Amino acid sequence: MTFVQLIECRTSRFDEVNRLLDIWAEQTRGRRTATHTVVGKDRSDGAHLVELVEFPSYEEAVRNANLPETDRILQGMAALCDETPTFTDLDVVRDEQFHETAVRRFHDALTAVGELSPLNDLIDEDCHSHDPVNPQVTIGLDAVRRDFRMWRDAFDAAFTIEDLVPQGDRVCTRWTWTATHRGEFLGIAPTGRRVTMTGMTLFHFGDHGKITELWWQHDQLGLLQQLGALEELEQ
Repeated sequence: MTFVQLIECRTSRFDEVNRLLDIWAEQTRGRRTATHTVVGKDRSDGAHLVELVEFPSYEEAVRNANLPETDRILQGMAALCDETPTFTDLDVVRDEQFHETAVRRFHDALTAVGELSPLNDLIDEDCHSHDPVNPQVTIGLDAVRRDFRMWRDAFDAAFTIEDLVPQGDRVCTRWTWTATHRGEFLGIAPTGRRVTMTGMTLFHFGDHGKITELWWQHDQLGLLQQLGALEELEQ
């Protein structure tokens, strides 16, 4: 179970505390078990400092606390604070990653049975999509949906997300696409062949939580080979 430690203190020496945290990160590089840390300053009280440190589990947090560098840094931090820092230990019981959820919904919507979803709850009206299949950037939700329909009209398909990596307002997925060729695609008549394609997609989210830009990379050459489009060229 993910574990989070909440550390609060009051200090007027924020820059020194920040440098101390940099020293701790450098001294424990490769050995610290924390996976994520966030430091915040209270907007209504500039002396109120809050740090959130995330660990894979409580046991990993204990391992981290037992590092000799951790004890020294905590002593140094206490000396910079106006009051004794307080520690709150939290077992995470709910963790929603909204961008990650939106990306999974997006992949599901592209291959869902029936009519293509309007996608306006996921994609910005002025979205830009970069796809090697198209020589120019596709701009606007309606145009992006037309591109998606081209693929849907040609293939009955499903995505398997192999990896999903979020970072701030961006999410990257590495996926495997498995499909049956049912309709014309890039001038290739339906073959009925079962094909697979691997690729990656980078999503950029706007402040409103919708996708504003996409970058696609996929094995188009491998797909064309599976459809037999390269057989005449190889002969």
